[in-house]
Amino acid sequence: MPRYFIEVSYKGTNYGGFQIQQNANTIQAEIEKALHIFFKSAISLTGSSRTDAGVHALQNFFHFDSKVLPQPTAIEKAVYNLNAILPQDIVVKAIYQVGDEMHCRFNARQREYQYFVYQQKDPFNDFHAYYYPYKLDITLLQLAAKSILDFKDFSSFCKRNTQVKTFICTIAESYWEHKGATFTYTVKANRFLRGMVRGLVGTMLKVGTGKISVEQFIKIIESRSTVKTDFSVPAHGLFLVKVNYSPLVLLK
Repeated sequence: MPRYFIEVSYKGTNYGGFQIQQNANTIQAEIEKALHIFFKSAISLTGSSRTDAGVHALQNFFHFDSKVLPQPTAIEKAVYNLNAILPQDIVVKAIYQVGDEMHCRFNARQREYQYFVYQQKDPFNDFHAYYYPYKLDITLLQLAAKSILDFKDFSSFCKRNTQVKTFICTIAESYWEHKGATFTYTVKANRFLRGMVRGLVGTMLKVGTGKISVEQFIKIIESRSTVKTDFSVPAHGLFLVKVNYSPLVLLK
């Protein structure tokens, strides 16, 4: 049976997360509902990267198996109609036919997240950035971000009610940018743990304000304990920016 990837973008404010849940509306639930309405049959989705309640995505993927999209024109029609059915805060960007063995989660080579912090009160930033009106030292933030590249085990930045078998992640890039009143943290890795990016950001903000030193930050990583990790930064400042695949995966 042919396999398809669905590329999506969404604002996570009104949802209990990416993956389907029993007691909350989710991105997956809304897209499965739209697929059911359009194709008049139930279609089960598999997600590439879970995002928590309130987290946004500029790009994320699902895959599904179906015989209902035999031609490119049918795919284009499906994208148009699914977007007409879906709520305004969820968009289907494209549907790609892929090889039958391709998996949107396991074949992803890298994921990129960004976290946005703003320091001047702005009502238009309330739902997609974290208002943090404390003086931040960009040099200290950069030193903390760079130190992450030296490590593989991120046990200290994983919320404990998780079923992962390993805390090993390969970080490809980790850096802060400062433009005007906005600080942006970018991190790219092959995989991320539950709460990892928010834990990194919250703890690095302590470095940036001088509450802890870069050396203390490094000791938190080395401790493999979450006791001193700060997971408190809000979800709405976090975006899944990109999920990277080999060009041969997406055949469109």
